[in-house]
Amino acid sequence: MADLVVNGTTVTLALSRLEHLEGFRGDLDAPLDALTAVRAVEDPWAELRGIRAPGTGLPGVIAVGTRRGSFGKDFAAVHGKGPAVVVEFDGQEFQRWILTVDDPDAVVARMTRSSPPA
Repeated sequence: MADLVVNGTTVTLALSRLEHLEGFRGDLDAPLDALTAVRAVEDPWAELRGIRAPGTGLPGVIAVGTRRGSFGKDFAAVHGKGPAVVVEFDGQEFQRWILTVDDPDAVVARMTRSSPPA
């Protein structure tokens, strides 16, 4: 399962080995000061937008990879129907990362503490 890791001024979407294969890419990095929002969601499937290209997908089961549309690009690491976190960025390759996590409230709290003041 993917995880968010903060190292100094960078946030990393650390993917599992299987997610590297499913998403056709390695871990993602973004500067912490580009982070605009972090929120917990009950239904990650409702957050997915655009078409998957490239990546692995089976509706309601797995969505791992790049999502493309008129908005630009998002990256999803969604498995099953559990809760998730949506991380939003300004001026980065991906506008949003959507990932299922075991405890979204804890992830949001950790990311909020790590974010620089506005």
